[in-house]
Amino acid sequence: MPANVKAQRAPVAEPGDRIVVESEKVGTPAREGEILEVTESPYGPTFEVRWDDGRRTGFRPAAGSAQIIRAKKRPTT
Repeated sequence: MPANVKAQRAPVAEPGDRIVVESEKVGTPAREGEILEVTESPYGPTFEVRWDDGRRTGFRPAAGSAQIIRAKKRPTT
């Protein structure tokens, strides 16, 4: 592929999806939240997340550190 052509990637997550991040400390529960916004960059996606505890933060997961749970799509009529 020529250097000036960027490869198209499928989106990793979309607004409305859920994110689960396992804790690095034993015995500490995972953090969960709703993805509000996804911003793509050359370094990977950054998510704006509303965590279940009410906080809202930007989050850029490291490889394998987060699980994305797709939102159920509503059927179109």
